[in-house]
Amino acid sequence: METTEKKSSNIFQKMFNITIILLVVVAIVVGINIAISGKLTLFAGTRPDNLGIYSGRLAPCPSSPNCVSSYSQDAEHGIASLSYDSEPEIAIANLKQIIESIPRTNIVKEEENYLYAEFTSKIMGYVDDVEFYLDEAANAIQVRSASRLGESDLGVNRERVETIREKLNEFKTNT
Repeated sequence: METTEKKSSNIFQKMFNITIILLVVVAIVVGINIAISGKLTLFAGTRPDNLGIYSGRLAPCPSSPNCVSSYSQDAEHGIASLSYDSEPEIAIANLKQIIESIPRTNIVKEEENYLYAEFTSKIMGYVDDVEFYLDEAANAIQVRSASRLGESDLGVNRERVETIREKLNEFKTNT
């Protein structure tokens, strides 16, 4: 007859074995994912279909807290647009130069008054969609930065826009 100690030891061993098997399966899936694409894209998500300029504006943020936009009025999503004091062509060129200097960034679409870039996180490969619209009427660059996946972004989108703002301001002081 088995003792209670032996039974709990057997249960613990079975749970441990199942956990190890699950970890191995996850490692294999991630490894295959990296081997096929050359990078970790498990958490990349799919590109949204609402990107771009519609009626002279960028899309609004979703209700989740993982987005900031210069069009949003609420404190959670709202962020100031980026200012410039040069010719619009120079402003967009400076912005492009800044974006290209940021690691793991890919400019997907570039137009005379619009830039769309994907920013990928280093470890997990999360992708954020970031759009810039040169709004000449407002003499500002409107911005929208949103995570594809998850509920919270831990402030990453806001921090990114503020970093880009600082770098853009450096162009102003250096000219």
